[in-house]
Amino acid sequence: MEIVNLTPHTINETTTEQSFEPSGTVARLYQKSEVTDTINNIPMYTTIIGDVVGLPEPKEGVMYLVSSMCLTGVKNRDDVIAPGNLVRDENGQPIGCQGFRTK
Repeated sequence: MEIVNLTPHTINETTTEQSFEPSGTVARLYQKSEVTDTINNIPMYTTIIGDVVGLPEPKEGVMYLVSSMCLTGVKNRDDVIAPGNLVRDENGQPIGCQGFRTK
């Protein structure tokens, strides 16, 4: 199975020590912010979530690796995955993930 990384970052899967370099295409969850109110002259925003953009059509034998946030917006697709549990180094910096998540 081919895994195509649609994030802008290298994804390191730590249980198998595999790395997935960015493909050059980035899938994103469309978001737009609108001012809905003000409190003490401070604008209050509501975020409007839209569809996923940049996700290719399904292709036989291919899984698409996207961000966790992007995965939440994917509908009716079983070929899309996101990084699993985050793994951090001794300084608390992210260094990879354990496995991948499906919807």
